[in-house]
Amino acid sequence: MCYTLNGDTMNEKAKKRIEELTVILNKASEEYYLEDNPTLTDAEYDRYMGELISLESRYPEYRSSNSPTLHVGAKIQDKFKKVTHKIPMLSLGNVFNEDEVRAFDERIQKEAHPQYVCELKIDGLAISLTYEKGLLVRGATRGDGTTGEDITENIRTIKSIPLVLNREIDIEVRGEVYLSKESFEKINREREKKGESLFQNCRNAASGSVRNLDSNITKKRDLDCIIYHLPNPLDYGITTHYEALNFMRELGFTTNYKVNKLVDNVTDIIDYIDEWTKKRSSLPYDIDGIVIKVNDIKTQNKLGYTVKVPKWATAYKFPAEEVSTRLIDILFTVGRTGKITPNAVLEPVRVAGSTISRATLHNEDNVIYKDIRIGDYVIIRKAGDVIPEVVKPIKERRTGEEKTFYMIDKCPICGTRIIRKEKEADYYCPNDLCPARKIENIIHYASRDAMNIDGMGESVIEDLYNEKFITDITDIYNINSYREELINLEGYGEKKIENLANAIENSKNNSLEKLLFGLGIRNVGAKTAKILARNYKNIDNLIATRADELTKKPDIGPIIATSIVDYFKNEENINIINKLKKLNVNMKYIDDSSYEEKEEFKGKTFVLTGTLTSITRDRASEIIENLGGKVSSSVSSKTSCVVVGDNPGSKYDRALALGIPIWQEEEFLEKIEY
Repeated sequence: MCYTLNGDTMNEKAKKRIEELTVILNKASEEYYLEDNPTLTDAEYDRYMGELISLESRYPEYRSSNSPTLHVGAKIQDKFKKVTHKIPMLSLGNVFNEDEVRAFDERIQKEAHPQYVCELKIDGLAISLTYEKGLLVRGATRGDGTTGEDITENIRTIKSIPLVLNREIDIEVRGEVYLSKESFEKINREREKKGESLFQNCRNAASGSVRNLDSNITKKRDLDCIIYHLPNPLDYGITTHYEALNFMRELGFTTNYKVNKLVDNVTDIIDYIDEWTKKRSSLPYDIDGIVIKVNDIKTQNKLGYTVKVPKWATAYKFPAEEVSTRLIDILFTVGRTGKITPNAVLEPVRVAGSTISRATLHNEDNVIYKDIRIGDYVIIRKAGDVIPEVVKPIKERRTGEEKTFYMIDKCPICGTRIIRKEKEADYYCPNDLCPARKIENIIHYASRDAMNIDGMGESVIEDLYNEKFITDITDIYNINSYREELINLEGYGEKKIENLANAIENSKNNSLEKLLFGLGIRNVGAKTAKILARNYKNIDNLIATRADELTKKPDIGPIIATSIVDYFKNEENINIINKLKKLNVNMKYIDDSSYEEKEEFKGKTFVLTGTLTSITRDRASEIIENLGGKVSSSVSSKTSCVVVGDNPGSKYDRALALGIPIWQEEEFLEKIEY
């Protein structure tokens, strides 16, 4: 999608779209890198990223420091110790066809006449291994490229990773942890016997295994590792990447030396891609492309890097894989906006490493245009998706028993006659009181910044809602009443349900501010909810307060105060709160702070910018507030201090221009005694 934007109004649209894309892509990165459960397809991610890059190049003033174009991977999880990479672990740029491969070569040719090394792009988890005097001392994930997760104990269980090298040498190498197709099938057979949810693909299984808190589980997964990169070859007198691969192999690392190939020109690159496109299904592991690297190290250094990718390397991504299966039924779901979507129920089939049983059919026009019928054998296409696209029916396989598709005329949830908006392909339920519309409130309630019910993401809530297990937030806490029905749904094994039940039970112990934010009171964000919780201590005190009393509290204006009073005047809302009380959901503020207010913070306004490596931004904000300060998102003349992490953005420049005091992260940590 491209925008032709001119004038002030267009600038506002560009700013809004950049913000939307930043949220979408950062969420997708967390799902992919942290949750091992991607919901965006590779193609969708690449399309959104291309749109964001285009917009940011034209409107750089709207790019935030949190932009995915500036960062690699995603934030690391707090459950692991943090590791700072001395040399950043960057990602790779992508090319998708022969023309783009040739364009990459033409760009390189302007600077040098290179040889290239072609390698298989294994679909796993990127890791860094550090050795001292030949002994393994640390294993880490890529993380956000600058800071990763310490997974040393898990790494030690992988047989193909040497604990002791053939030389007493200090060295860092990088590679990919992966799960073979055979091991993947074995694990899923065992999980199926135990009634546990199945892994969707080898990559997610490998990532989840190596980032498990229990190294015994990692050991049982039979993971493998291939090493492909030496970050500082010149330090060892090595001048080419191909030599570095051989050097690492001599030290005892497993490399892909049998298939890695040194080539002289772009024609040889294309031949290599063609060869392995045909052979990929015969490999014992999943690959999702071909990596192309300039061989000469000095040329690599000359070409340099962007913020997140090397200019001397790229990854060719395979086109989407297509397979056939039978379409058993067409079901209709209702989205948060009321949109009605037809979905194909499929006979389960593996596509590009994932087991697929559902696929979106988008809308009525798409189904009619493609003439898709219930009972058809269909071609489905997937490029990393969890739910792929139905490309077309295989009409020559029809028996005459197939059923023609008809669009429903009533909402499957409330029975209201649905409408099709002008110039749109989608139908909507127009009933504002349709129970399906409540799903947005439920999703918000369970979200991380609200009640933080781990495992109850948007797709899970939509499943539970469409199956009528939950209709409002109080139903979440009655999971045991629909446990037997839930286990019969695809993807819901005993273990998954048990984990979900535990997360739901744990959410009852959240402090009051989490509940207040989760209730979705208009104009009450997470920060305001914390202020209310601190000042009123329990929900009954807040319910009883008047608007004029609320405005006396810090940062509570008349609009927010009116929203709060109006919310608690609503009898339905009070009924919800009373139900939550009976379910033993905590209604009190839990002050877990051991901080006392400090003069350096009391009454002052702070702005955080850049990537903080030793503390999360949320935790830093919480501590500042505990010490008596306030946190703002923008720098102004009223800002007292700006705390700066790695890669600070325009806020840092504005602070310099205004002469506002600046604390580097290390100084900030000293101030808060962290």
